[in-house]
Amino acid sequence: MTSRNMAVEPVNVNEFQELARQVLPKMYYDFYSGGAEDQYTLDENIQAYHRITFRPRVLIDVSRISLSTTILGHHVSAPILIAPTAMHKLAHPEGEVATARAAATCNTIMVLSFTSTSTIEEVASSCDAVRFCQLYIYKRRDLSALVVQRAERNGFKAIVLTVDTPRLGRREADIRNKMVAPQVKNFEGLLPTDVVSDKGSDLQAYAEATFDPSFSWKDIGWLRSITNLPILIKGILTREDAIKAMEVGVAGIIVSNHGARQLDYSPATISVLEEVVHAVQGKVPVLVDGGIRRGTDVFKALALGAQAVLIGRPIIYGLAVKGEYGVRRVIEMLRDELELTMALSGCASVNDITRSHVITERDRARSML
Repeated sequence: MTSRNMAVEPVNVNEFQELARQVLPKMYYDFYSGGAEDQYTLDENIQAYHRITFRPRVLIDVSRISLSTTILGHHVSAPILIAPTAMHKLAHPEGEVATARAAATCNTIMVLSFTSTSTIEEVASSCDAVRFCQLYIYKRRDLSALVVQRAERNGFKAIVLTVDTPRLGRREADIRNKMVAPQVKNFEGLLPTDVVSDKGSDLQAYAEATFDPSFSWKDIGWLRSITNLPILIKGILTREDAIKAMEVGVAGIIVSNHGARQLDYSPATISVLEEVVHAVQGKVPVLVDGGIRRGTDVFKALALGAQAVLIGRPIIYGLAVKGEYGVRRVIEMLRDELELTMALSGCASVNDITRSHVITERDRARSML
């Protein structure tokens, strides 16, 4: 394995991915980088950003630029948050604790994965920062409730309910590699660890044994009844589901296709962001993840109505290559690129970024009518 203290200093987020490929065992790299089935959506999440162009404004005073914003009342240095991603210790021995410390240093919010390889308590005690906690609903509802209670007790500020996983998507690299599911740290001693499959991925076998495919809109009331924390729903891709989310009283929506790891041929998240934003009508914040690799991508998402973006795989790649420092560099790179994009587009603050600053495929099609 190549040394983690690599002499090469990446100059953009994409370069971290190639270095991570060199550092990680193939099974783990494939687990982090892969998508579902044909991986159409995996590619489209990135390519859809490339088809959005800018309408920059000039001769505006951009001598001082402010990236700061608030998410559910919590101040962050930039609208760039850390998405929930599973099993950080497969990337680096310090795992989620290193990621949490980097988030704290960068003054941003980390969403801790439900399938973390560090406990809620370990992450909470590692540093002082605003954190949200991701939630899946298990067949054993008491275990999901336990995670919520522990998050609340340890100072987490919101629950991020992932709703696009009644079953695990078909991730063929994991099947080929016979991906082993490590112990989910928050359930040590509470769930069996010996869920194995003779068909390939142990991870898929574990998910099918534990996830509750019957969980539905009517059950959101149960979740609201067991916590005082605000609940964001992650996994919305349509106007119809955005409206339903509003009806059940969520505090925010995350437009997400699970990093293209669930239903292949789902739309790229940036392509449906506006549909969700229009449905919500400003009543709750809308965030987006999936395919963000440049500060220009962050700008585009903000222009189309997102209050912030969440970064998944690039965080893992930074962690794998350079630990806590690598995570920090990924966030800093995106932040610096966003600041430059704002300056060159004539936006002195994130509030200055408007729909008029970008041109989408739909805009181009309309102009030809």
